[in-house]
Amino acid sequence: MSATPVHGTWEPRPAARWEDAFLSGNGHHGALVFGDPNDDRTVVTHHTLVRPGEGDDRNRLPPRLADGLSDLQDRLLAGDPTAAEGFTDGRPLQWVQPFHPAFQVRLRRPDGHQDRDQDGYRRTVDFATGVTEATRADRTSRVFVSRADDVIVQHVTGPGLTLDVSLDHRLPGAPTGLGVGHGAVLTPEGALLSLRARYPGSDLACTGVTLVAVTGGRTALSPPGLHIEGARSVLLLTRVRRHTGELDVVAEGRALRDLLDGAPGTPYDDLLARHLPLHRTAYERVTLDLAADPDERALPGSELLDRPRSAALLERLFAAGRYHLLSSSGLFPPRLTGLWTGDWDTAWSGAFTNDANLNLQTASAAAAALPEVTEALAALIRRQLPDWRDNARAVFGARGVVAPAHSDGESGHSYHFSREYPLHLWTAGADWLLKPLVDHDDTRGEHDPHTAAALAEVALFYEDFLTRTDSEGRLVVVPSYSPENRPANASWGTVNAAMDLSAARHALRTAAAYHPEHADRWRALADRLPPHRINADGALAEWARPGLEDSYDHRHLSHLYGVWPLDEITPYDTPDLAVAAHRALELRGAENDSAHGHLHHALIAARLRDGERVTHALGQVLDGDFFHASLMSAHYPHRHVYNADAAHTLPAVLIEALVQSTPDRLVLLPAPLPAYPSGELRGIRTRFGASLDLTWTPDGATAVLRPTRTHRIDLWTSTGAEQLDLVAGEDRVLTTKAR
Repeated sequence: MSATPVHGTWEPRPAARWEDAFLSGNGHHGALVFGDPNDDRTVVTHHTLVRPGEGDDRNRLPPRLADGLSDLQDRLLAGDPTAAEGFTDGRPLQWVQPFHPAFQVRLRRPDGHQDRDQDGYRRTVDFATGVTEATRADRTSRVFVSRADDVIVQHVTGPGLTLDVSLDHRLPGAPTGLGVGHGAVLTPEGALLSLRARYPGSDLACTGVTLVAVTGGRTALSPPGLHIEGARSVLLLTRVRRHTGELDVVAEGRALRDLLDGAPGTPYDDLLARHLPLHRTAYERVTLDLAADPDERALPGSELLDRPRSAALLERLFAAGRYHLLSSSGLFPPRLTGLWTGDWDTAWSGAFTNDANLNLQTASAAAAALPEVTEALAALIRRQLPDWRDNARAVFGARGVVAPAHSDGESGHSYHFSREYPLHLWTAGADWLLKPLVDHDDTRGEHDPHTAAALAEVALFYEDFLTRTDSEGRLVVVPSYSPENRPANASWGTVNAAMDLSAARHALRTAAAYHPEHADRWRALADRLPPHRINADGALAEWARPGLEDSYDHRHLSHLYGVWPLDEITPYDTPDLAVAAHRALELRGAENDSAHGHLHHALIAARLRDGERVTHALGQVLDGDFFHASLMSAHYPHRHVYNADAAHTLPAVLIEALVQSTPDRLVLLPAPLPAYPSGELRGIRTRFGASLDLTWTPDGATAVLRPTRTHRIDLWTSTGAEQLDLVAGEDRVLTTKAR
């Protein structure tokens, strides 16, 4: 029994479905590990693996609509509610290129060597190391994905190992037209296996290479793989590449062999030793202890999931969420499925979906001390900025940048849109994607030059785009779109969506803070935008334009962007708007019960200091059977559609309920959860440059602040506000009593 939270999970049986496979990853390669001792399968993924799009390549460029923009604006401002429906170039709906798995590494025990007795079987994943392990009797199989060497490492040990090893492309949904080629050659270590899969009708392919190092016994080729008999251990190193033409498999094998040379210990131990400082250090920065029952902490994850209100479950989901978020962030931030899928038919193309999902998944990056996630997001943005410029020019005839709502990682062009989802008209995406980078800069107390440059380009866009005014001389955002909703009495493309207003104000003012030389001009532009509107229900309206009626039953909460992730609307600075925002939250329906909708609701409720509403929204996910045995989540209840939104967003919800910060404010226990009256949250980073440890009980709370810069902040607790002077290098202990 554990007196502290468990940083891992376990199951007493192998995974029968790929959704239940334990996960490892380094932000480039991913592994889904089934852990079956008789058919040891590991599905290999890589962030770059997207199937080339079919059809006209011109449909994967932003539509050239700028010449018609002025006419569209005239019609919308004149009150034509459907004017934007024809603002396209007539193309059909085009999805981004779908994410897919590479292949599975299979280690099969031949007939006569299989073990049907599962007594004593156990499979685990250690969040602190990234190692998955399956044990049965004296046989052990371990898998991890190295952050140091960018390689999938599998180590199987046991007496007299007899195995057939192969690379198998046959996964659900794999196209029948794949051009598959296998390679196998014996080497001094054992063998080098390769598998090439060329996409139908394309010169693009992905090729996996596995070096097999065998200790003891005999190794022989058994096309398309090899047969091992009587070995003491088998070490497999796997990489996959997406490429044009042919991959130099010999060179790839040589690079894998180099990882085994010159190490003082055993190859597996040395590979793990290089990986651990990078992974463990990041994972262990933040921990959550909810004083859970030690007996429940000892349960396998699948049994804990049957106790949805268990503190031990919430501890483990918090730990798993940070682990999976870290493991899926590197080359890119997480996709809709993180870094993992076992099926070629990935829902919604396994895209980066920027109008809610990616933003929710990365919500905890700054506070939960995962700069690795922020850096992955920043890298994606930097690579795509040229495409964002194309979007601004083609659709709006403007300088600067406009982010797409969907991306496959290769392209940042806005080409996924339709009449019902005019996503090419959405202008708030760049501000939302840059917000975690700005938060990260706040925690460090420095302005990253790349972030500063991107913010300037967003401001340039608004300078060119915000040219129309209303009858009172206020600027108008037209066309405007509130993802993914529409007014009850108008079409999707319209005027002055609340999200667009908040994003424009925030982007201009943030760019001004980063660029004092342009500050007066950009702040003046922001000040000319209209205020939010409060509707007849007393709620913050989703569209500030008078006459546009709200549609309440929707999974997105785009109009409350000013509450979260921004600090535009708060109970402290704008109490009347906060009341209206809270009323809007009360009226919002859950529509199709998507996980991201519930947790987005919870994040906004936490900012509005409504712990009961946070508890309810969180309960909808915990009670709704959203989590697989892997502790990765689903998009819908009853584990329908593999999706990382709930898994990656849940840590952010718990942090926001316990601690909130801005560059000038700290809020302790803004939305406490009654079901968890005691606990400890350690290692949180604040946006005023201090780390924070928080301990709370029914009697009160204690926070230890460790400032890295001297600064005055406002401290808010349940008893009110006070000013607090912090001195760099001097710890500060704060205590509060329960009301």
